[in-house]
Amino acid sequence: MKAGLRLRIRRYTTAAVGVLFAFALVVFPKNTFQASLEGVKLWFDVILPALFPFLVTAELLIRFGVIHWLGTLLEPVMYPLFRIPGAGAAALAMGLASGFPLGAKVTADLRRNQLISRVEAERLVSFANTASPLFIAGAVAVGMLGRPETALALLAAQYAATLAVGICMRFHGSFEQKHKPHNKTNALFNTRAKVDSFGSIFYEVVLNSFKSLIFIGGCITFFSVLARTLSVVGIIPLLARLTASVFGVLGINAELAGAAIAGILEIDIGIQAISMANATPIQQLVAVSAVIGWSGLSVHAQVAAMLQGTDISIKPYIVGRIIHAVCAGTAAALLYRPAGYLWESLSHTIPAIAGLGQACVSIPTVLFVSLAAAGLTTAVIVLLALFAVIVNRIVIFRIK
Repeated sequence: MKAGLRLRIRRYTTAAVGVLFAFALVVFPKNTFQASLEGVKLWFDVILPALFPFLVTAELLIRFGVIHWLGTLLEPVMYPLFRIPGAGAAALAMGLASGFPLGAKVTADLRRNQLISRVEAERLVSFANTASPLFIAGAVAVGMLGRPETALALLAAQYAATLAVGICMRFHGSFEQKHKPHNKTNALFNTRAKVDSFGSIFYEVVLNSFKSLIFIGGCITFFSVLARTLSVVGIIPLLARLTASVFGVLGINAELAGAAIAGILEIDIGIQAISMANATPIQQLVAVSAVIGWSGLSVHAQVAAMLQGTDISIKPYIVGRIIHAVCAGTAAALLYRPAGYLWESLSHTIPAIAGLGQACVSIPTVLFVSLAAAGLTTAVIVLLALFAVIVNRIVIFRIK
């Protein structure tokens, strides 16, 4: 009876919220239409061309067994550190390179192809789905904040938080049976022997990738409209006023309250609001880093869709996002001054970095700096992983 009552309450509440939202769309057509246009433009101009090649490539690599084969080689690095098979390195690399929700998409594909277990997939999706270096350095540091010197601090904070979440989530499902490594010699051959012709595979891959991108665009547009509607009707300003007193006690600018609430819904809107808040640079940086770590409900909806059809639970992912937001904000506060000094030193020696301080920044310059910073951070993560392998030989990460 109680379960049935809860189900009815949930249905009635959902229906009431839907009716109120539809009513708001009718009452404020201009605002909602503008928000919808902004969401569609963001998807068409940025998301579609940026993610589509990565989606197709990732699924082709899985279909032809390349990920399976590479996974057997990377197993000694991935499993001691994260308790994830080497095949999970593909999802981690794709997620770090191209941003959300590609990490979740590749993780779901790995699970569907039985390359990782359910618990391993839940560990992997909790930290393999993060913002891309081009988004952090280009769109956020240069475009929204207008302070390119914050790019290094944001990148380092996000990737340090990613590593921290991965290590924390290795304890998820601790009682699961130990993973059995794959045979390195036959991994590629056995998987490749099962696939169909290239034409049929390519057709399915392109079709599935475009379907995923259409859904991503729908999520971005919907949450853009939702955030604008909540702002227009006064809900976000009300919540901002309620939390402003807490921010004031902590010595944080009260304007960040509304911006942070917007960031809970949609990452781009939240970061844009934070950049316009009358707060100190370090407070803005910490807030932006935490919002990127949380990613927003829009991204969470995309991840849930990517995991649809698998047995992967989204709860560990949500826990991982909370840990990521806390770690990313803390790391940004600690790295703000050291990264600023490093950026200033590099700007005197590398013209491309110095050019980011100009009013007009070319896309190749931003891309160069973004990929360079991402490559440097990835190299650090690889070194830490190799260090973990060495430590595993001694005692700390010994898995029985």
